[in-house]
Amino acid sequence: MNQKTINTVRKSIFTVLMMGMSILFLLPFVWMLSTSFKIEADVFTYPIQWIPKTWHVIENYKEVWNGQFPFYKYYLNSIKITVVTTILSCIVSALAAYGFSKIQFAAGKYLFLIVLATYMIPQQAILVPQFILYRSIGFFDSHVGLILLGSFSVLGTFMLRQFFMGVHNEYIESAKIDGAGHARIFMQIAFPLVRPAVATYAILRFIWTWNDYQNPLIFLRTDSLYTIQLAMQKFTTINGEFYSLIMAAAVSSIVPLLIIFVIGQKSVIEGIALGGVKG
Repeated sequence: MNQKTINTVRKSIFTVLMMGMSILFLLPFVWMLSTSFKIEADVFTYPIQWIPKTWHVIENYKEVWNGQFPFYKYYLNSIKITVVTTILSCIVSALAAYGFSKIQFAAGKYLFLIVLATYMIPQQAILVPQFILYRSIGFFDSHVGLILLGSFSVLGTFMLRQFFMGVHNEYIESAKIDGAGHARIFMQIAFPLVRPAVATYAILRFIWTWNDYQNPLIFLRTDSLYTIQLAMQKFTTINGEFYSLIMAAAVSSIVPLLIIFVIGQKSVIEGIALGGVKG
């Protein structure tokens, strides 16, 4: 066999292996989706019924969304917190990244190292000071407090700074000669050039905030303020013996993540490609 044929065989084998692994990774999700469509008596039948014999879709999801423990209230809470946090975090991280990469000032490098050093502190180590601070200033048990907790990210600042450093300084200098200040340079030149990277970080920030369980658990006490993660835990406690309802709630909780990824996957690919381009 010639080298071309060998390479084709290798690629075919690799493709088959990756497809097999993808199916293995997808099986738990498929089982969860299938279970959410079943009546409770069919959940643990053996062999597994991937396609339900008796469909119970409307009843299961109606109970989840508008039953004894209505999910739509907690969905709205999570959407509000996640969207606002993502927007604020992108703005703050992008501004900080631009400042650290394109604005020369005394001790700028040392200040950036201090910011990076804070990333090494475990979040659990600062929960008690945060709790005391938020309770003293009135942000405890409120959505505002949760939003502020996620509005700044060291990782986001570091990630976007690397992309801003890839923007040629000639663009910045030319804009300065034309009389543009840093605010205009950031909005009209630098930010549009790194938009794929910002979109990538926005998707990551959305996923992290949506899946956050620790901060809502500690900083929220009122039931009506709960996020979807706390609602899932409470829903599981109430309906622990009804796996079809629990799976319907789980499917409902991950739908926004799937939608965000499908919409933003092009931006993720562009962000990765942009990161591989060195200016």
